[in-house]
Amino acid sequence: MSELPASNGLLIIPHVRVQNANAISSPLTWGFPAISAFIGLMHAVERKLAGRYPLLFDSVGVICHSHEAQVTDGYQRAFHLTRNPVNERGETAGIVEEGRIHLELTLAFAVSGHTDGGQDNPVQGDWQQRQQIARDIADLLGAMRIAGGSVFLDPQRKPSLVALSQNGAERSTQFRQLRRRWLPGFALVSRDDLLTTHLDNLRAENPNADLLDAWLDLSRLNIRATETRAASDTQAAKVEWRAQRVLANGWLVPIPVGYGALSPLQSAGTVANARDGHTPLRFVESLYSIGQWLSPHRLRDVDDLLWCASAEPEAGLYRCHNHYARSLSVDDKE
Repeated sequence: MSELPASNGLLIIPHVRVQNANAISSPLTWGFPAISAFIGLMHAVERKLAGRYPLLFDSVGVICHSHEAQVTDGYQRAFHLTRNPVNERGETAGIVEEGRIHLELTLAFAVSGHTDGGQDNPVQGDWQQRQQIARDIADLLGAMRIAGGSVFLDPQRKPSLVALSQNGAERSTQFRQLRRRWLPGFALVSRDDLLTTHLDNLRAENPNADLLDAWLDLSRLNIRATETRAASDTQAAKVEWRAQRVLANGWLVPIPVGYGALSPLQSAGTVANARDGHTPLRFVESLYSIGQWLSPHRLRDVDDLLWCASAEPEAGLYRCHNHYARSLSVDDKE
């Protein structure tokens, strides 16, 4: 698993409203933009800064405060679609179904400040300097899009650039103060570990079960019957139907976490009709895992919140990583 970079700052853009973001995160999942959309946003912000500040964007965390999927209510849901003009023959033009969602998010970017070209490390500046940098980046973000959705910043919510302490105890105190500001809300973390554990449980009942079976089983609400034996032979056994819960806190969702290669890497310009003729290209498919929506007050460290990207071209893997499950395993060992 890829390691999180050692960042020394946290840029927080609170309560960003996003209108008409893409709700279809992959060919198999919908309901919230893919985490790769936020990692792409992070890289886009870093490029648009164009050396204005000596900052490197390392990873990103997402806290959702509210969401409103643009779907019809009822037993069967359908997306609200646009009504496009008719074609030259007066017929309704074929469209690709688009899913939209309105969101209110807090974005936390882990950044590394450094000294460059005579510029001081921005993370080590005084409070006013750091606040000015945060405002400038927030203004830049307000002119961009998040997962295809329009961005609206709340003028009453001030962005901030926090210098993270390298001392473990001080860093924990800082994070406890920060996470209170993100309530009420839910943070998305990775639970790859549950796939392996659940697969072992399924194989105890069915030796032919595979990871897809475990993924589908964790992606739905399972209601199972539990039989309670009667006190005497004359009384009938009692059967209760209960929803099976894997976790006591939060809830699980299927999420896309990147892409896996379907073809070898093709040289730049060799694939017809490619969007970019100057970059090597390969065909890929989505990679899936399990995520958990968790209240921020249950996170123990800022690294539990953050997602970073890694690329392994030789193995054909382009993945997003989060270390929440690893921190749980470390605590269990201790």
